[in-house]
Amino acid sequence: MLVSELSITTLGFLYITPRMENDSLNVNDADSVATDSAVAAPEIQMPSPEQLGISIVAGPQGGMPAVTVGDTFEFPVTVSWSVQGSALLVVPTGSANAKGLTQVGMSQESARSVKDGKEIASITFTYKIVAGDTGDLHVPAMRFEIPTQMGQPLDLRSESVDVCVNEPFNPLPFAVGLIVAVCVLCAGLWRVKRRNAAREAVAAKNAAENALRMKMLVLKQRVNSADSREWLLELESICKEYVATKFPELVEGNASAAGNSAGKAPELAGGIASAAGNASAASAINLDALVKDGKLEGWESLVEEFAHARYGGGKRDGFENKETWKGAMKLMGISEDEE
Repeated sequence: MLVSELSITTLGFLYITPRMENDSLNVNDADSVATDSAVAAPEIQMPSPEQLGISIVAGPQGGMPAVTVGDTFEFPVTVSWSVQGSALLVVPTGSANAKGLTQVGMSQESARSVKDGKEIASITFTYKIVAGDTGDLHVPAMRFEIPTQMGQPLDLRSESVDVCVNEPFNPLPFAVGLIVAVCVLCAGLWRVKRRNAAREAVAAKNAAENALRMKMLVLKQRVNSADSREWLLELESICKEYVATKFPELVEGNASAAGNSAGKAPELAGGIASAAGNASAASAINLDALVKDGKLEGWESLVEEFAHARYGGGKRDGFENKETWKGAMKLMGISEDEE
């Protein structure tokens, strides 16, 4: 029977020594034991690395992290064994080249440690690999040989390890998206501001129209009781307020002057001063000049009545005042009934 004995020499070679053991054989005395002059050499079965206590681990601890295309990453492969007085000679025979991966360098480092009371020796081969493509790539199985005295080396082979290679981060789409988002936000805010301004303008216009309507309704109740001259002059002031609302450019200078004069006052006082400035500017409007310029079409007869009241006067019937009131309401587009 053939038995293999394993040992490690100080030269680092793995020795596998064959030894023969003879079994007891019963042989007839009449027959002699003949030995052939030529005996065939026995075939030696190479042991596995596991039987020799040799292990191989590929890849970093904790798993292979994702890398970016174009990056150079390190890929360690560690061969370890239980020390028996010497170190083994471990020779790498393969490369880390594969589809999308190119080996550009390799280094090795030896170490010793104690585990469970046994001294463990190890050699770590660190491969430097460049990722040249994206996707799920594979670092190939790495191969190593340990020479023996029999001339037949002991082969070691690691497991293949997957590696995920990503596209490089491109900030341009992110920046473009951010700019577009800011533009959309600004446009939205501008629209909201514009809508609010339009609503405020409509509300201010409605408030001004309601104020004029209320003044005209009060004036209607006095068509019979009030002095005709005072009544017409009051109607003229209401018409001037309407014209000031319709032609704000006519009162812009006066209103701004009033606003500047109240600039340092508190808000309430400033609002009163602004209102007073607008009323003062409206009273300064010349309806006769606007009619001559063609800006108040159809107002000719009404403006003549105002002029007659200022310079002539005279008693008028309530019926005449009411007709004048109706004409003014129609010219200013004010409805007697609240809408």
